[in-house]
Amino acid sequence: MQEATFTKRAAVGLRSERGPILGSVMLTTGLVALDSTIIATAVPSVVRDLGGFAHFPWLFSIYLLTAAVTTPLYGKLADVLGRKPVMFFGIAAFLLGSVLCGAAWSMLTLIVFRAIQGIGAGAIQPISMTIIGDLYSVEERARVQGYVAGVWGVSSVVGPTLGGVFADYLSWRWIFFVNLPLGLFAAWMFARHLKENVERRAHRIDYLGAGLLIAGCTLLILATLEGGIMWAWASAPSIVIFTLGAAMITAFVFVERRAAEPVLPLWVFRHRTLIGGNLAGVAVGALVIGLSSYIPNFSQGVLGTSALVAGFVVAAMTLGWPIAATLSGRVYLRIGFRNTALIGGVVIIAGTVMCALLTEATTVAMTSVACFVIGIGLGLAAAPTLVAVQSVVGWDRRGVVTGTNMFSRSIGSAVGAAVFGAIANTTLERRFAAAPPDVKPSLTAGADATTILLKAGAAPANVVDYVRAALYTASHNVFVALAVVGVCGVAVILLIPRHVEKLPDGS
Repeated sequence: MQEATFTKRAAVGLRSERGPILGSVMLTTGLVALDSTIIATAVPSVVRDLGGFAHFPWLFSIYLLTAAVTTPLYGKLADVLGRKPVMFFGIAAFLLGSVLCGAAWSMLTLIVFRAIQGIGAGAIQPISMTIIGDLYSVEERARVQGYVAGVWGVSSVVGPTLGGVFADYLSWRWIFFVNLPLGLFAAWMFARHLKENVERRAHRIDYLGAGLLIAGCTLLILATLEGGIMWAWASAPSIVIFTLGAAMITAFVFVERRAAEPVLPLWVFRHRTLIGGNLAGVAVGALVIGLSSYIPNFSQGVLGTSALVAGFVVAAMTLGWPIAATLSGRVYLRIGFRNTALIGGVVIIAGTVMCALLTEATTVAMTSVACFVIGIGLGLAAAPTLVAVQSVVGWDRRGVVTGTNMFSRSIGSAVGAAVFGAIANTTLERRFAAAPPDVKPSLTAGADATTILLKAGAAPANVVDYVRAALYTASHNVFVALAVVGVCGVAVILLIPRHVEKLPDGS
């Protein structure tokens, strides 16, 4: 029997006590889910007020980067200190970042404050999923995954709707302030209901490894995002930054081999279930950020919808996800983790191809259908791969493997935001550079000139039409890239064995 109060070796307490803790997990998951869906639809309004369209992908990538690089550390600390203190720190950091984001006065400050939010989010989601792994068996997680995934479904409706309402009628700043009551209530719920008895022991935090991981990933993403925009791909700055980033990641690997308590233990990369599950997480993260970032811009800039309508288009994807995740629990118990995830991968490919076939004359309904199909695929692929990696280890390593899977998903989102941003910005820069003589003078701001589409009467009709066509081309190229990611996702899922078995201790 799994219980609500647990120690490092076994759970103790009453089975009925798990309900309030699950409610707390759903609240904290909602904290992250709501923020990710709200910000997506408000980006055009943020750009209109603060400027910096060429840099808006950093609102996603810096948040996801700081969340990603801190997640493995949180996973390790959760196995040593317990889940509760790590969760409290995550909620506090997330709320601090939310307040600062709401007070941001420029795109640069907003990006910096989003980094603080990401530090908090790096703890919230993986620790939430680790707690579920502690309290519920593999069979029970089939049902519980549906509950937690349902949080994303509610957020998919509430988040984009609030984001659109705030952007159209109030201020985009409220998308951050709305986190405060939800976060404080979630913290209170954990303080009241989550009881832990963890065996304390001396530990050494791998600060060197964490520093190398943060610095290396930051440099690689910086080089990817700004390549072709701030400097040419083959220029000296690009080569130097890529080289330094790769060198730091290489040094990180050597440090982790010798660290007493590595922040990201290398044994998680030696087993097929963990490798396949984590690489699938990278693909899932990239797909989510690509759609969340560029569907709103496509809907508002190309199709001419309001922020509110664009929010409902994004909601179609995040509504399909929990529906499929709920069903996936029953399916993977019958046909296995890998086969269920493969079905999801095929559905993802179908949905991304639908996005790549969208045109400037596409209806909002067709765009929503494509997003819904992708959401169904994500639900069928993400839940089984996460449960698979959790099922192969015990309590004392569940935090690490869950954190690593969340790390992979966040890295996928961070790198995806950088790559898709580079694709979109490069496409826009090239199209604007080749603009007709009567249009080119209005496009001196480069990629930032797309804000013309968000301001009525900001430019002559011929300029608006040219910018809209350019934005369509940029969005189309991103959607094609998403289809490629979908194909890669199916390939990595094949690495997971047909029959998943628990790893021996010390492996």
